[in-house]
Amino acid sequence: MVQYASHIIPLPDVAEKVATRNAYGKALEELGAEDPRVVVLDADLSGSTRTSLFAKKFPKRFFNAGIAEQNMVGMAAGFALGGNIPFISSFAIFLTGRAWEPVRQSICYPNLNVKLVASHAGLTVGEDGGSHQSLEDITLTRVLPNMRVMLPADAVQTGAMLRYARDVHGPVYIRTSRPNTPVIYRHPYHYRPDEADLLVKGEKIAVITAGVLVGEAMQALESLAKEGIFPSLINLHTIKPLPEASLLQLLARHSKVITFEEHSVYGGLGSAVAELCGREMPMPIRIHGMTQFGKSGTPDQLLEKFGLNAAAMVQKIKEWM
Repeated sequence: MVQYASHIIPLPDVAEKVATRNAYGKALEELGAEDPRVVVLDADLSGSTRTSLFAKKFPKRFFNAGIAEQNMVGMAAGFALGGNIPFISSFAIFLTGRAWEPVRQSICYPNLNVKLVASHAGLTVGEDGGSHQSLEDITLTRVLPNMRVMLPADAVQTGAMLRYARDVHGPVYIRTSRPNTPVIYRHPYHYRPDEADLLVKGEKIAVITAGVLVGEAMQALESLAKEGIFPSLINLHTIKPLPEASLLQLLARHSKVITFEEHSVYGGLGSAVAELCGREMPMPIRIHGMTQFGKSGTPDQLLEKFGLNAAAMVQKIKEWM
């Protein structure tokens, strides 16, 4: 029988669904009320990123930089040097693409206390199409020295990550998503960046994923359990610094690894796992993700087309067995 950790809801299809970008907006409101050092900057997308919630409550601490992401990064650096804790937001494709060089030079190089929270990341941006589906943001941020990279799986984990980001010094990148996804974690939940989360304790094959695909993977494992197949499921919510000791301990009792991500297979979650295994624990691994630009369609249509929904995961896991 599939064994779930005590803070996990076994059936995601009966759980409440909330977009992680919405959870970000609500968590920002709470942080703003608790800490006057928190300021928020947005690149004219506050309605979509949900920073508009903070703007309505704390208008004197909200700054719309306009469609000028590079300038916004420079402004955030100034706020950080002044002792504030700036959270800056835009679509992932703009914040990590268009503004990458200022993020490198103005935030990461001097190790400033700026938090980047990007919405509309990955394939599940959906109808916006390939031009707006950021499939490279994890690669672009994890390569930067001093940057932490996090992928919340649901609304509860998003809020916990925001609090951690507020309290830890230095640059942080948090990837949020557009569609509503199952609320997997239960309160009280404490985010531990040094621990990979074992959501399902199984055998032989370790399934590793993060973000919106965690819900898909849980559905896949429910289907596999009916066929007498019981892989483990690991939510690798922190890509950098990778929780190496925890992940190695979990992988030690498995013979194979399979990863899924709505991101490029080059430099993303799967690459991080493969790098660790190659160095510390060589074992067979298959990495599933994107190798091309996305297309326009609903999130469900796109996950099906590119083999990243629950049904596709079931087939890929069975093939790997």
